[in-house]
Amino acid sequence: MDPIHIYHENSKVLVCEKLAGLVSEEGGLPDVLCEQLEIGKLYPIHRLDKAVSGGIVYAKTKEAAADLSDQIQNGLFHKTYIAAAEGRPPDSEGTWEDIMFYDRRQGKSYVVNKERHGTKKASMGYKVLNTFLTDDGMPCSFLQLEMHTGRTHQIRAQLASRQMPVFGDRRYGSKTKSSSLGLRSYRISFIDPEDKKPIELEFPVPDRYPWNHLKQKKQDQ
Repeated sequence: MDPIHIYHENSKVLVCEKLAGLVSEEGGLPDVLCEQLEIGKLYPIHRLDKAVSGGIVYAKTKEAAADLSDQIQNGLFHKTYIAAAEGRPPDSEGTWEDIMFYDRRQGKSYVVNKERHGTKKASMGYKVLNTFLTDDGMPCSFLQLEMHTGRTHQIRAQLASRQMPVFGDRRYGSKTKSSSLGLRSYRISFIDPEDKKPIELEFPVPDRYPWNHLKQKKQDQ
């Protein structure tokens, strides 16, 4: 495996590229990073699904982990994703608010009609960046997604419930035959625990299908 790309690092925090196929918690990416950097331990602050790529943040100390966790609770830690979704929303931007239930036995989240034991509210804002046709001729949209909550499989479940599953997400109903998931952690902002200054980092999309359709759109603008 090639070395993990580090976007930002100091004595308190580390921001790096999570590769698709690596789990973001103990036994996965943190172990790889500790070996690569020859350090003892990293503390996960948030998680990304195994199939999702992009930026992720780890704390280097317990104190920094507590600081970043507080930021998440107080709305100071912001995450933006880009998803390639099959279809197109009726509006170019808006907010989706749902009630979600995570079925632990199936390892899958569902949007449900009313609150009951185990349900949680889920909210995210969206903006259509552009549309494209897959190699099979299926219309898809690139969506910029601002997370207001952080539920398990939230993006995947909320999009699937609107008949717009994430590109390649066969688990949630995608009809696209692809070995990769069209979902990426694209931007993260927070207060750096070391110097207490705001930091915002972007994680460019890879130069491969289907992301090349988005990269081409940006180049044409």
